[in-house]
Amino acid sequence: MKLPQLQKKIEIKSCHGVTWEDNYSWIHQPNILEVLKDKTKLDPEVKNYLDEENSYAEFHLKDTNDIQKKLFDEIKGRIKLDDESLPFKDHTFEYWTKTTKEGNYSIKLRKRIGNNEIEEIWNGDIEKEKLNTKYFGVGDLEVSNNDKYLGYSLDLKGSEYYTIFIRDIKTNKIISKEITETTGGITFSLDDKYIFYSKLDKNHRAKKIYRHKIGDFNGKDQLIFEEKNDAFTVNISISSDEKYYFINTSDHNTSEQYYFNSDEKNPHPKLIIARENGILYSVSSWNGKFYNHTNKNAEDFKIDVCDNLENQNWETFIPAKDEVLIHGLTFLKDWIIRGETSNALDKLFVRNITTNVEEELIFSDETVYVPGISLTQKNRDTNEVYLAYSSPKTPSRVYKYNLLNKSKELVKEQEIPSGHDKDDYIVERVEFKSHDGRDVPLTITRHKKTKIDSSANLLLYGYGSYGHSMSPGFSSTRLSLIDRDIIWVTAHIRGGMEKGMKWWKEGKLTNKKNTFEDYIYAAKYLIEKKYSSKGKIIGMGGSAGGLLMGAVVNKAPELFLGIIMAVPFLDSLTTNLDHSLPLTVGEFDEFGNAKNNKEHFEYIYSYAPYHNIKKMDYPNILITTSLSDNRVLFDEPAKFTAKLRDFKTDNNLLLLKTEMNAGHGGKSGRDGAIEEVALDYAFALKITKKI
Repeated sequence: MKLPQLQKKIEIKSCHGVTWEDNYSWIHQPNILEVLKDKTKLDPEVKNYLDEENSYAEFHLKDTNDIQKKLFDEIKGRIKLDDESLPFKDHTFEYWTKTTKEGNYSIKLRKRIGNNEIEEIWNGDIEKEKLNTKYFGVGDLEVSNNDKYLGYSLDLKGSEYYTIFIRDIKTNKIISKEITETTGGITFSLDDKYIFYSKLDKNHRAKKIYRHKIGDFNGKDQLIFEEKNDAFTVNISISSDEKYYFINTSDHNTSEQYYFNSDEKNPHPKLIIARENGILYSVSSWNGKFYNHTNKNAEDFKIDVCDNLENQNWETFIPAKDEVLIHGLTFLKDWIIRGETSNALDKLFVRNITTNVEEELIFSDETVYVPGISLTQKNRDTNEVYLAYSSPKTPSRVYKYNLLNKSKELVKEQEIPSGHDKDDYIVERVEFKSHDGRDVPLTITRHKKTKIDSSANLLLYGYGSYGHSMSPGFSSTRLSLIDRDIIWVTAHIRGGMEKGMKWWKEGKLTNKKNTFEDYIYAAKYLIEKKYSSKGKIIGMGGSAGGLLMGAVVNKAPELFLGIIMAVPFLDSLTTNLDHSLPLTVGEFDEFGNAKNNKEHFEYIYSYAPYHNIKKMDYPNILITTSLSDNRVLFDEPAKFTAKLRDFKTDNNLLLLKTEMNAGHGGKSGRDGAIEEVALDYAFALKITKKI
């Protein structure tokens, strides 16, 4: 089949005295945000190219159709399709969700406490059918405090513009105007007369908090807060003790918070602490005290406490620890629960408020696992919580745990209908030295029959941006590769916060290349230790993890058999130079400001995947993207693919698949998500010749 060809239209660009040629920049339309909402506005020539690439990918993957179907059935066979969540009690009802064998979306149920009559208040499949839409994204589902109203938000294109609806649960009728172009979050006022929400501006940034009166179809909603800084976005939440609303405004690096009383008739948010560059903080309230989770004079965070916000006198409650990330607090009447992360492992601690004694909650003898906690009820006067854990080989287990007498009862275990024996798998936590001597953790999961003699293929997964840590939890989907003698390795590289805030700082801005070097050194370490060998490793990452994939494949293509990247951030320089795009301005503290800072420009230019493609052999590459993605525009992977076709000197596969009815998160619905995983895994099995 003929190679797809994107027409070249040469544009000469320059910045900070550097000039370069871009043959494909023309595909970026000036009205791109309108295109994301209405794909009929897409340039016909660009659409034709995307269609050609889709046909080309389909042609070269047609021999995987059978294995895709097998993988789909396999992965779905590990999911308990007709499942129910654990119940959560408010003052009147128990609420829970369920899924069915036939459905793709969740159903929300409730029953009155003390009554066994079950009421269905939301059914995603029915709602999707009523709207007759290909894409159906649910942003938020919230029930009012009086249990009368259901607030929900929908994205019907994948562009993350959510419309909010308020429905009377008893009559099933819409009782307020539709609120368009929001972030999707819904917060009911305690008296259930209003909802609070954040609106998206023309650049898809949340800059304003509004209050909408429930029942109003025509009036203008009240603006209660507006952020003027282009880099900051806003959200609103209610405190654990329901005495205050907190408005948080932040970029990735700096935050500022405002508050107003929950019974305030005409809200006037008051500043808590003025923003200070590089300082993140988040204040919560409980039992007459305020707790501040902050990195002020504490790189890896600490928690301070004070008695009031009018006359602040902060004292240390949880002190900072070097390279130990201190998390926020969960409050009960007699208990405070918190988490920590160190060396890519999470821990939970519980403090008795009366005795002030704190101890670690340990409920697994595995060395690598992910703990979690959630509440059983809205009323905080309880000793019971849900404690959960999973590991790379152990499906999730949830206990009802009594903090007072330390008794625990297993109340839910993730069921794998097709069968699963955790003893068939081996999980290892190892460390290797990166290019600068830093010890980097790896989590390795393999089948016990897989030999460590350099013969195995290996999938190396990485992300490494925004301080987002890779938790070593259970994934039933990965078993489809692990059971086929492919070792799965998660690289806890810099740019995340697996080793605290310093780990993030060492992988961003002009330290960004540490992220790429860590990943390359991880591959070399795994080859040296005979987990795999050169040319047998598959790299995998999505979004900013796609930036990672693009950078490392340009620098060390010989290490890899293949690369799989989803919605990848591949033209990072062009995006960084365009301050009108949704995320650019808010990410100056993550990637830099190439337009206004020469050092940042030169640094980004030196690693940006699109600008560093070379004439050389590349491994097999599968790129997936979505037409309605506003975070990483589809034109980035499209340009990268077109340019790579011009430069690469090999005959390996280069496939671009664009989902024409989806956004950054891919297809909607359970089956859609499984189909995408099956495609990625089928590509991996094709290039490893395991079909």
